[in-house]
Amino acid sequence: MSHGRGKCVILGKLPNKAAGETPAAAEGVEGRRQAKGNAVAARMSRSSGREYGMGTALDGIRQTAKGRPGAKFTNLMHHIYAVDRLRAAYYALKRKAAAGVDGETWQSYGLDLEARLLDLSARLAGGAYRPQPVRRAYIDKADGSKRALGVPALEDKVVQLAMVEVHNAIYEQNFVGFSYGFRPGKSAHNALDAVSVGVGQRKVN
Repeated sequence: MSHGRGKCVILGKLPNKAAGETPAAAEGVEGRRQAKGNAVAARMSRSSGREYGMGTALDGIRQTAKGRPGAKFTNLMHHIYAVDRLRAAYYALKRKAAAGVDGETWQSYGLDLEARLLDLSARLAGGAYRPQPVRRAYIDKADGSKRALGVPALEDKVVQLAMVEVHNAIYEQNFVGFSYGFRPGKSAHNALDAVSVGVGQRKVN
């Protein structure tokens, strides 16, 4: 991935799915409306473009990914370090999430938000950004044991979510409607709901 500014270079390669197959067509297989979003990435996908005018920036990428399956994208970094996208990622985070190793909370990071986002953008653009260690935390399980969790620093969460948003613009075009794993707006509960609808309301051979 290059750090070129202002353009996205696309290198073509052979499609990786059958011609005419689209996610929209696959959605029709289920015979049900698309499930509501239930994750941070889904919240950002739904709101960031409307609130911050960033939809156009990724529209071209989405259209190319959909129209040219298997196309190879380069020079995406400028989409990730765009201040508007970083800001949208910050506002999509959970306000009360646990702090990372630096103790930074959503509220404290936002006290001087614009200056911090400008600094973060500059470090990302210049290759000086370095993620912080992930804080290890443990929560109790029903059997009395502990489950280990990794808690990233808030700034790292911002960068991760901005990256997810850009990559979703590409890879979401390749999924069919009945793909539920780790997708914005989809979950295991939605998959079970689809199975219930299929078994209960459709003829099963």
